Amino acid sequence: MMRFRALSFTTAPSLTLANLRNAVLSALFCALVCSGTVSLAQSKPRARDLGVPFDGTTGANNAITDVGGVEVGHTTLISGSGKLKVGEGPVRTGVTAVLPRGKHSLDPVFGAWFSLNGNGEMTGTTWLEESGFLEGPIMITNTSSVGVVRDAVIAWRMKQGPSDPDGYFWSLPVVAETADDDLNDMNGFHVKAEHAFQALDTAHGGPVEEGNVGGGTGMICNEFKGGIGTSSRVLPARLGGYTIGVLVQCNYGRRSQLRIAGVPVGQEINDHLVRDEDIGSIIIVIATDAPLISTQLKRVARRATLGLGRDGSFSGDGSGDIFIAFSTANPGAGTSKGVQDLKMLANEQLNPVFLATVQATEEAIVNAMVAAETMTGANDLTVFALPHDRLREVLKKYNRLQK
Repeated sequence: MMRFRALSFTTAPSLTLANLRNAVLSALFCALVCSGTVSLAQSKPRARDLGVPFDGTTGANNAITDVGGVEVGHTTLISGSGKLKVGEGPVRTGVTAVLPRGKHSLDPVFGAWFSLNGNGEMTGTTWLEESGFLEGPIMITNTSSVGVVRDAVIAWRMKQGPSDPDGYFWSLPVVAETADDDLNDMNGFHVKAEHAFQALDTAHGGPVEEGNVGGGTGMICNEFKGGIGTSSRVLPARLGGYTIGVLVQCNYGRRSQLRIAGVPVGQEINDHLVRDEDIGSIIIVIATDAPLISTQLKRVARRATLGLGRDGSFSGDGSGDIFIAFSTANPGAGTSKGVQDLKMLANEQLNPVFLATVQATEEAIVNAMVAAETMTGANDLTVFALPHDRLREVLKKYNRLQK
């Protein structure tokens, strides 16, 4: 569940009836959101709501949580304004947690990872590659906060249930990052262990908050405001009826290359540019309930590349484009001893899963940009959100607006 941090004000507003009314309304809104009564994920328009055409059938929430058991949590940190002072702010950052079997399970899942361009970090991948199992959550934050989040996951998992009689839980957490140093005091180390705990403890199924939340709070995508986005696909019964869900933290891309539904949106909306290089990154998490083993999931993870390419990325030299995939099938396979009886799709049946991964990746990225809101951060830099009305105009111009 998203949390709000108090914003810093340089002057106190005068106490008028209007100010008092607004303060009360803001407090009530925050209380509703923080209690889970109101979901920002449900109140914001998404790409399909704007008429962006996508292929494939989505799950109920069009989110990674459509894969049964998967939970997502965010901690969002926003405070301060004005000139950057390292260690003080402004702060525009956070943590996102993806839990394959939910926060109450310690059961590993089959998993695999893939690096399209390695100018980034995802810890725990050497053991993931070696063992074929993902043990614990996937965490996403900013570049300078990987260490503290990794250590926090170990502490959190020890509290969840030590597997060793001596009380020590051995783990190599998976923590990924993208850099938010344009908008955030990234080297001020504002993300603390408590923020990782909060993202894990408040993780939930159902609709997923998108845009300026969690690890995506201070991110930029195709020179628009970026952040967290998600999408899902459900295969027809004749193809197994499996669900494939994708969650992205997008911070990559050159505006001139941006394409949405095949339309050169970046060339049509070319004002308010932030930078002219593909120097950001993207983390892509792929979940499925299809019975896949690690070698097959490696193949699935690679297919996220094609979804990213549909949106115009060429994976520039300065971009960390790192993907991870897991399957929630075969429960107990990673914890039981002895010979295991596994279920596994035949390789010849993987094509629908590949296609669904491409489609969900493409849409998750656009959902992130649609949900993101204009943000002013460090040194008063303002990064503008993708304008919904202009996006619709461009799609209509190219006869791609879904009615």
